Amino acid sequence: MCHQTLNSAHRVQCVGGSVSEKERERTQSNRRCYWLKVLLLIFVLKEDDRGAFINEEKSSVQMYDRLHNLASSALAEKEFKQRSSRLWEEPYRQASAWKPCAGRKVPTNLGKFDKNNGYILISANGGLNQQRVAICNAVAVASLLNATLVLPQFLYSNVWNDPSQFGDIYQEEYFMNILKGEINVVNELPPHLRSLDIEAIGSLITDADLVKEAKPIDYIRHILPLLVRNGVVHFLGFGNRLGFDPLPSNLQRLRCKCNFHALKFVPKIQQVGSLLVRRIRNYGAARSMLDKQLLGNFMLDNPSNNHDAAKGPSKYLALHLRFEVDMVAYSMCEFGGGENERKELQAYREIHFPLLIERLKNSSPISPAELRKLGRCPLTPEEAALVLAGLGFKRGTYFYLAGFQIYGGKSRMDSFTSLYPNLVTKETLLTPDELAPFRNFSSQLAALDFIACATADVFAMTDSGSQLSSLVSGFRTYYGGGHAPTMRPNKKRLAAILSENSTIEWHSFEDRVKKMIEEGQRVRVRGFGRSIYRLPRCPECMCKAQ
Repeated sequence: MCHQTLNSAHRVQCVGGSVSEKERERTQSNRRCYWLKVLLLIFVLKEDDRGAFINEEKSSVQMYDRLHNLASSALAEKEFKQRSSRLWEEPYRQASAWKPCAGRKVPTNLGKFDKNNGYILISANGGLNQQRVAICNAVAVASLLNATLVLPQFLYSNVWNDPSQFGDIYQEEYFMNILKGEINVVNELPPHLRSLDIEAIGSLITDADLVKEAKPIDYIRHILPLLVRNGVVHFLGFGNRLGFDPLPSNLQRLRCKCNFHALKFVPKIQQVGSLLVRRIRNYGAARSMLDKQLLGNFMLDNPSNNHDAAKGPSKYLALHLRFEVDMVAYSMCEFGGGENERKELQAYREIHFPLLIERLKNSSPISPAELRKLGRCPLTPEEAALVLAGLGFKRGTYFYLAGFQIYGGKSRMDSFTSLYPNLVTKETLLTPDELAPFRNFSSQLAALDFIACATADVFAMTDSGSQLSSLVSGFRTYYGGGHAPTMRPNKKRLAAILSENSTIEWHSFEDRVKKMIEEGQRVRVRGFGRSIYRLPRCPECMCKAQ
């Protein structure tokens, strides 16, 4: 979160690839300014402080006591009703008409690699999912510039605390083989380029050198001349530096092929991911296309002989609950904790978001009440539980909770677990010994969450803007065959519903929540400018049955 905020706050737009001395000096000055600010934020970020805000013991907080009581009564009634539920199914049959297509073979252009324009290095920032997007964008850029891609590197960040590199998370040889014939991918630069001072020759490209969501013409005008002249360019902190439209269909297809086909987790992650999913399912067999794609050779053909196998496979709902302290603090919203909460979140902002504090001094702030009305506030665990109860999920539903530690810890989760006690995480399902190889690698832990969410019978999110939620929902669309429902709330509509907490009847609450979620599940083709990773229903990624 901190890293993303920094990038958006300090992006300087300038022309990359200029060779005039005056413009080069200006570019170098911009870079120095940019990295000084990076270092400032890294210096002030204290991971121990973050933990203190999460783990401090507090009394339980509820914002919707009346609705919570109504939900509790409704769930108690449902326990004795044996009705068949369609909550575990896609509500729209059209979803099954779309099939994966990005992996299809294309005619080979035999002369494509005869003239290679140079080598592209990328150093991706952020966590697992930001890095995944950067890799796919880099593949498209390499194809656009007819360049050879060096296996991506990942930047170490004090925010994520993970030294993992590409080969620690993804299968390198598999990645290179799947993309063979599309682009050249190599393990490292050739010897004659390794000793170059890439920044000194003007081939280091930062966020300051490329506009956000850059178009292909930006790369051709500003990056290609550098590449041809120096033989190499290095994208530092490369992330969302390539727009979704307008983009040639072959590059869109290549992005999809990279995301949905080329990036396979290493066996170590697949094996523990398989163990995690089997335990969530009470050791039931994994047989879906989603399981096959994510678990590889570790997918079970038959239930195990474990004593729990007699129970049969359990359906489960994976929930990505975005209520981490950094997101909560940055939102500027209030969450029912009164003056103590306000002081605590303001203290966190002053430590971790000094640039936000400065910006607020020079602007008219929007009130927390208005922010909530506009749908800009993260959903609390209590709000998430109310939505799920409104949809009709029974009290005994099995939930897998993904994500970082919840702000407020147990005190915030009490309102959720009082309605839905069957809540598990990777930490509760895996033993300390099983988790030990991943303990200091947040991206590898996030990969386990990715697997558990993508293979769930239902996936629910509280924030559709998060990278994990976006990529998981896209994966489920691509490989789910129309049988992998995803639920996302419209936070603005939900805020309007919850604002009637003191008067709304439960049946009315249920009706409005169901309509809100079903509207979000409509089968839509990707619109112009929308993420192809989240919304792969388009001719470049998927085929639609006639």
